[in-house]
Amino acid sequence: MDPDDSPTEGEDEGKGKGADGPRPRRARRLLKWSAAVLALLIVGTAGAGYLYYRQLNHNIKKDPLNLGDSKVAEPTPNAAGQTPLNILLIGSDARDSEENQQLGGARETFGSTPLADVQMLVHLSADRSNMSVVSMPRDTLVEIPKCTDPDDGTVYPASNGRTMTNQSLGHGGPGCTVATWQELTGIHIDHFVMVDFAGVVSMADAVGGVPVCVDANIHSRDSQGHGSGLKLEKGTHPVKGEQALQWLRTRYGFEDGSDLARAKAQHMYMNSLVRQLRENATLSNPNKLRRLAEKATEALTVDPGLDTVKKLYDLSTELRKVEPERITMTTMPNRYVGARVEPTEDAEQLFRLVREDIALDGKDAKPVKAEPKTPADPAADDADIAVQVRNGTLTDTLAAAPGRTSTVAGALQEKGFTGATADTTGALSEKRTVVQYPSADLEGDARRVADALGIPASSVKRSTDVSGVTLVVGADWREGTRYEAPEKDNTTPKTAQALNGADDKACMHVSPGFTW
Repeated sequence: MDPDDSPTEGEDEGKGKGADGPRPRRARRLLKWSAAVLALLIVGTAGAGYLYYRQLNHNIKKDPLNLGDSKVAEPTPNAAGQTPLNILLIGSDARDSEENQQLGGARETFGSTPLADVQMLVHLSADRSNMSVVSMPRDTLVEIPKCTDPDDGTVYPASNGRTMTNQSLGHGGPGCTVATWQELTGIHIDHFVMVDFAGVVSMADAVGGVPVCVDANIHSRDSQGHGSGLKLEKGTHPVKGEQALQWLRTRYGFEDGSDLARAKAQHMYMNSLVRQLRENATLSNPNKLRRLAEKATEALTVDPGLDTVKKLYDLSTELRKVEPERITMTTMPNRYVGARVEPTEDAEQLFRLVREDIALDGKDAKPVKAEPKTPADPAADDADIAVQVRNGTLTDTLAAAPGRTSTVAGALQEKGFTGATADTTGALSEKRTVVQYPSADLEGDARRVADALGIPASSVKRSTDVSGVTLVVGADWREGTRYEAPEKDNTTPKTAQALNGADDKACMHVSPGFTW
């Protein structure tokens, strides 16, 4: 539990003040710990020297990357052979030490199962020109997959229905949070980094403070004891240590007092932190860097791919290639379900942009359309191609379009594909029309079927789920006999609340009731 929301403040779970009165909490502490983690990733531990190399490596705690059964394929390299990097940042609310308990409050939770109260995916583009950050509210309802604890072999069955995403950490460790993200988004995750309460305070001290701005004097404390205790005068001030933690958990006093306002303040903090780390000359001080390295490594749990100072430094080198103006931070678009939230259609749009390595700032160079390679095995005569047509027009809101298999199969037959048949066993749910084939010797046939109906070559996919050429008529083709490929919308949804990393003019609005 966030100390700003601890039971001593008299606040009921699931309630918070919104623009229209009481509203459910959302996106608590989206960036609280992850800001400190990003500090380590960007600065790296160069300068700490290797005097403490063994000690620092020993400080770093390690856990397996993925505790689930299913895997997501790695992205295809670009023309230069580069692939993107996806790192999941996790903030644990663990009260497993006196320091963490003091900072986190809620003494009754000491030693209890930790929650993944901060979850943020950092996507570094394949060409290293831009970075996208997607944070997920802690109370997002998701299906947690089956996970196996690597320490004692305990098997946690898949959740019975949807549950809060922050509970995934208690299903064997951070590797289950990774598995949950991959199931939801279809994004391959390369690494995770998890950090706790104490890491935020110690690392904020080590970097010398982060400038933040308020448009009026603020004291985040009301007559009933609600608030983080943050007290600042109007203007821009560097915050560090516990004051930085107060800023990151402040809700009472910012804008409408909701978690949306808190998330906005956290995004501002992270942007400022990134700029500060790139500009702060004091980080050349060996003692400061040594303390930062020691405190950071003590606060971290990582996957085996990041389990040494050298690996973390190499990763930080990659991240440093991105200028602040090419960093875009977003929150997963969501809607309320009672006191919780769920992803919206805009969330899937955001996930697709990340999967396809499309920059969220819209500044990608126009891609050059590559000509599809000629299949090694050419297509047979149209009359000799056997193709099965399936109905995939079922959606969450629309019933399957009737008669699609017979209509499209008939259109193929009229074009000379006499081996086309309609599969009427049941409707599927496929957003985009696709032509699938099981092996390389049928690729030419699949391409020929697609070409005859106006389906682009990019929608011809190899799949082990089919035994022959199979045309799945998707929800994007509910009528007609000629496919019209929809224009792809590659813009970042407005509901993602994108914030650019170079925006140094942002200032939090203070609620009138919390000024002094």
